[in-house]
Amino acid sequence: MHICKDMAPVYTVEKKGFRDLIKTLDPRYVMLSRKHFSKVALPTTYRECRLRIEQELSNVEYFGTTTDLWTSRTTQPYMSLTVHFIKDWSLYSRCLQTSYFPEDHTGEMIAQSLKEALQSWGLQEEHQVCVTTDNATNNIRALQLNDWTRLQCFGHRLHLAIERGVKVPQVDRAFEVCKKVVSAFTNTWKRQRELANAQTQLGLPAHKLITETPTRWASKQKMIERVLEQEKALTQVLQADKKTRHLALTWQDVDVLESVNKALSPLVEFTDALSGEQYVSVSYVKPVLHLFSEQVLKPQDDDTQLTKGIKKSILDYLNEKYAEQSTQELLDMASLLDPRFKTTYIHERVDNMKVKAAAEMESLAAKQSKSAEGVSVPQVEAAEESELPAKKQKKSLGSFFKITSRNRLAKKYRCIPATSAPSERAFSTSGNIVTCHRSSLKPEMVDQLVFLAHNL
Repeated sequence: MHICKDMAPVYTVEKKGFRDLIKTLDPRYVMLSRKHFSKVALPTTYRECRLRIEQELSNVEYFGTTTDLWTSRTTQPYMSLTVHFIKDWSLYSRCLQTSYFPEDHTGEMIAQSLKEALQSWGLQEEHQVCVTTDNATNNIRALQLNDWTRLQCFGHRLHLAIERGVKVPQVDRAFEVCKKVVSAFTNTWKRQRELANAQTQLGLPAHKLITETPTRWASKQKMIERVLEQEKALTQVLQADKKTRHLALTWQDVDVLESVNKALSPLVEFTDALSGEQYVSVSYVKPVLHLFSEQVLKPQDDDTQLTKGIKKSILDYLNEKYAEQSTQELLDMASLLDPRFKTTYIHERVDNMKVKAAAEMESLAAKQSKSAEGVSVPQVEAAEESELPAKKQKKSLGSFFKITSRNRLAKKYRCIPATSAPSERAFSTSGNIVTCHRSSLKPEMVDQLVFLAHNL
């Protein structure tokens, strides 16, 4: 049975239109009942897919995870868990569960549930390199109780830094005016028609206005950018009606919005860039912070005082939150083991990180050597790493262990996600499954449907 990622409700198979469509496509096909799909086909597919992923994870030596909590439209609480690992030098991400979590969301309960989740998948805690989470106090407490290494989600940190940076009275006022302008046009088709006519007259792009999503700072920046782009057309329409004349942006509002837009617009791409699941992201955190400091958030001569203030506030917040020694060492190791960066962004800690990396490689080599005791292993042939033409040379078993240890160390640290976006994507999928029309879905079925949507 094949299930697409955008799964339709099971009751679709009983709708006359759908049955007629299937009959037209293939008159020989006998459509099975809704009960068959919900009681037999879906559970069977889930078991088969879960077995495949369990087998896949059984060969994984190191892994990173992300987790988050979410409440559905039916006010049922869920906890997601995704796992990330490197196999054959490709990064893989698997959504393991979106489990019902009716207990109090205390650090103690979350800690216990996370331990049980790893055990249910046969994953050993000592092989978990790091957990990437948002900044919720209960999540932080849970990982402290489990004594698990935690990396703060870069996306959440950037969001909080920006929210703090723009918390200025004149910016708050300009935001509110901007939101009222957008609302005035989105709530009436007549004004939208007038805006389209004004855009044509003024030679402006026929773009629609953008509504802010409070939990996504980038949507606020996009809203501002679009309002500034269409400011002349908006003013023309608003001033033509005495009921809306007061909403037209003043020159002070425009100055503030332009200052905010100049500070924030270069940051939009970074959250998405560090939220991918099919490429290494953790080693980019240090280079991105360096780029912020030296270019993106560095004051420019033509910046207004407001722009400079916003940039400084954002940069100070990020530098403060990433200053913790354990976080710095984790990010330094990830950058050191990335051939694109190596020691470029480690600065004064280069020697310490080299010593730490060498110690870990020696430990891995010792474990590998011990496991190979009593086994006859021939000398290993490998290409010499130099600028000379590739030349086959025999290397000792000890040298082979060092090479493989270095590779294992790289896989260990580079599997860590820089953001908790994978768990958030699981909840986005859940939101498309637990809708107002499917509010009676049982938690077990929700878990299975989300699992299949991400892993098939």
